[in-house]
Amino acid sequence: MTTESSEKKQMVLLVDDDQFLLNMYTLKFKTSGFDVEVGNNATAGLQKLRDGLIPDIILCDLVMPGMDGLELIKHIKEEKLTPSSKIVVLTNQGQTTDIEKAQSLGVDGYIVKASTIPSEVVEEVRKILSKKK
Repeated sequence: MTTESSEKKQMVLLVDDDQFLLNMYTLKFKTSGFDVEVGNNATAGLQKLRDGLIPDIILCDLVMPGMDGLELIKHIKEEKLTPSSKIVVLTNQGQTTDIEKAQSLGVDGYIVKASTIPSEVVEEVRKILSKKK
């Protein structure tokens, strides 16, 4: 398999408590040329970051048991865990209040799962990553 350059693959951290969705998005991102790490809840995702994982982009759900996605984003920002990582909310919560709460935390994108197929999620991630400084 040839790659366009010798650059390392871009790393995605997926944080969601839905194992089916984690598996589906992991497969979709891997077949699209990304490296993927997963956290099956916010605490697990946060621990990976605290352990030194520096993904290019973090996709996190909002509704998870224990710590929710907004709390996860707050921890990432407050602890300055991955200042270079883009953060995108990937959730079924499409209400304006949820979107505004996430935007107030400085997320780079907000994708509603129910209205977006996996290939569109990958495309949106590519767009967000291409805006990197």
